[in-house]
Amino acid sequence: MGRILIGRPVVAGAAEGTALVSRQPISFWGGVSPRTGEIIDRRHELSGAIVKGRVFVFPCGKGSSTASAVLLESIKSGVAPAAIINLKVDPILALGSIVADELYHRLMPIVVLGEKDFFTIKQNDRLTIKSDGIVGINMHFYAVGADG
Repeated sequence: MGRILIGRPVVAGAAEGTALVSRQPISFWGGVSPRTGEIIDRRHELSGAIVKGRVFVFPCGKGSSTASAVLLESIKSGVAPAAIINLKVDPILALGSIVADELYHRLMPIVVLGEKDFFTIKQNDRLTIKSDGIVGINMHFYAVGADG
């Protein structure tokens, strides 16, 4: 049976995808390839995994402000996550997504969830994100692209 989580949209938008879940922070700069979408940080628990088209669930970003440019390039190249879910607002990642929407008209939603809800998401759960920050787990919302 599906569940609904109430999140806060940082970058509002709708998306769907399977969850790629990490309990570790990650920096897109030096951590994710903007050409392939592979997690290239060899010390990260998801090293070798591909973020492309997945809902990437991780606590927060870490490191350089260059991460926004790497996320921007990932979105432009078509290898970015379908969406990101974090525990706290990461202005660096938000900037990359906002600029991608402005420059390339490619929106990648970012949602923040409370700790209790965040830790209920499991690897490969099917997630549906609505523009108001609602996250459906293993359920389908009708008219995902037209939610308001």
